[in-house]
Amino acid sequence: MQRECKGLVRNAKLRNNVVLMGFYEGLCCVDKIDQKILAILQRDSSLTAEEIGEKVGLSKAPCWRRIQRLTETGIIQRTVALLDPKLVNLNTTVFVMVKTSSHSPGWIERFAKAVQKIPEVSELHRMSGDVDYLLRIVVPDIGSYDVVYKKMITAIEMLDVSASFVLETIKSTTTLPLQYLLLD
Repeated sequence: MQRECKGLVRNAKLRNNVVLMGFYEGLCCVDKIDQKILAILQRDSSLTAEEIGEKVGLSKAPCWRRIQRLTETGIIQRTVALLDPKLVNLNTTVFVMVKTSSHSPGWIERFAKAVQKIPEVSELHRMSGDVDYLLRIVVPDIGSYDVVYKKMITAIEMLDVSASFVLETIKSTTTLPLQYLLLD
């Protein structure tokens, strides 16, 4: 028996009814059991393969193999502990909008390297529209943000830097919606 996804670049055979993922234009095809496993792991990755298997109707070994394949294919990138920012003294979240007058590969590389060296920057996004880059910065307070700001403007030239401070976080999640998965 062979598991297929329409337009697969690579198909894989089943062995002991365990699926090897196939890729469709960079997306991985999974089945409903894989989708359930991913949903469970997004909520609590500390569960054992046996506990997850019970929830999705698999025994420990097939569930573990599916989790390994989801990891090998890159769907599961890593397993981490999510910390409460307030309990680690990171009470202030700042979104920083950066505009640049230079869009050369050299400037972009220098900017990315400079930002990588600043641990308070938790996200960096290249944007469309009026803003070139959006950064998410977590710090204890406004004074600490000023220190980060000075590091950034010392490290690389920018046309404009503006910051917005989060007053209240209404929704924050690391859980991705799984309804868009290509299901086999």
